[in-house]
Amino acid sequence: MGSRQVSTTWQGKNVTVAGMGVSGIPAARVLHGLGARVTVVNDGDDERSRTQAAELEAEGITVRLGDGATLPEGTELVVTTPGWAPGKPLFAAAAEAGVPVWGDVELAWRLRGPDAAPWLAVTGTNGKTTTVRMLASILEAAGLRTAAVGNIGVSLLDAVLGEEEYDVLAVELSSYQLHWAPSVRAHSAVVLNLAPDHLDWHGSMEAYAADKGRVYEGNQVACVYNVQDPVTEHLVREADVEEGCRAIGFTLATPGPSQLGVVDDLLVDRAFVENRQKQAQELAQISDVNPPAPHNIANALAAAALARAFGVEPKAVRDGLRAFRPDPHRIELVEEVGGVAYVDDSKATNTHAAEASLAAYDPIVWIAGGLAKGATFDELVEKSAKRLRGVVLIGADRALIREALARHAPEVPVVELDRTDTGAMSAAVEEAARLAEPGDTVLLAPACASMDMFVNYNKRGEAFADAVRALAAGRA
Repeated sequence: MGSRQVSTTWQGKNVTVAGMGVSGIPAARVLHGLGARVTVVNDGDDERSRTQAAELEAEGITVRLGDGATLPEGTELVVTTPGWAPGKPLFAAAAEAGVPVWGDVELAWRLRGPDAAPWLAVTGTNGKTTTVRMLASILEAAGLRTAAVGNIGVSLLDAVLGEEEYDVLAVELSSYQLHWAPSVRAHSAVVLNLAPDHLDWHGSMEAYAADKGRVYEGNQVACVYNVQDPVTEHLVREADVEEGCRAIGFTLATPGPSQLGVVDDLLVDRAFVENRQKQAQELAQISDVNPPAPHNIANALAAAALARAFGVEPKAVRDGLRAFRPDPHRIELVEEVGGVAYVDDSKATNTHAAEASLAAYDPIVWIAGGLAKGATFDELVEKSAKRLRGVVLIGADRALIREALARHAPEVPVVELDRTDTGAMSAAVEEAARLAEPGDTVLLAPACASMDMFVNYNKRGEAFADAVRALAAGRA
């Protein structure tokens, strides 16, 4: 649909695609299919890159490996993959030549047809994927044709150019993607929360927040913000939105007018009701949220706010939340063994995510550690100290967490494992089981990246789950 609308504007246009990977290769193929003369540049020149390059060149796309710094002669547009940081020499060369730089999200937005589905956009440091999938579940329960797209699930290019027609899209956007997406204008959007992350890419917390805040630019109906995170409200105030667009807060407390929140065991809406000064609309029960941890309830309220902004009825909010099942490794109960719950939150790869996870349980034997990515742990340990029965530390930067525990929780027993082999997680689970008592939760919430010991957080979570099941089998 979209390609027929725009193909004439791309015929013969010289476009450079920066990077291959999961978004660069589809972008190159789409642009080539539209008639552009495409050159792909890539820093890497390994075996995998050469295989990908051969496939692209067989289709008529030029590929230049091992040189991502030089702007190809005649370039009229650069389309970049999200991982390429703004400080790359290629972008400096593009700026000097007056050549615009778009990300894959910007490209998808520009390729939308005139009757394209509106976007409900979600960003934030933590909770994006869960919120987007909750939102898609709610929209489906309302009978709408939708998909979870963007930094998750279906690629945005596939969604806007494919044969399938949608009523609305639930779009996950990372700060990387937003940085290179200047003209995206969502129907409604949310920044779930903000905490230091990816600062090596953005250069500063201010730049990171500004890129997140781009999601509010040009919003038509609602800018949804986190009442408990004032920075998100500030980003709403700074945004240039369409006339009539409203600021809608979500909170784990009793909501005020123009907010969604919690009353007793209910999720309620005081934003999209006739008399928001005096009325509140019940949307769902806390027990409808899976799992009902505080940060997941916040995700559910954010998803509900975007759905309500799109006109979804309360019953669909409830039905969608009931139908939703979280992705693996996100506060996932693996098993109960000897009265102790073993919970896998391997996706908690930074301190902000780990703090939310630790707030959901008490008492806890905490398994933590990995690659800190420049993070500090004092605030996390100080806030969580009273919940800790014990701690098992793994990974390259475990000493940083141990030192924070010594400062803020000196009475909590700590076991430190100085090993990175495949049996390390089994040893961690065994040590945690030794520290735990019936009624406790053994929680894998590493607060660190996984790549020192595992390929990714999924593999780390799988190793934890395997170790728990082996523990259960040994005690059967």
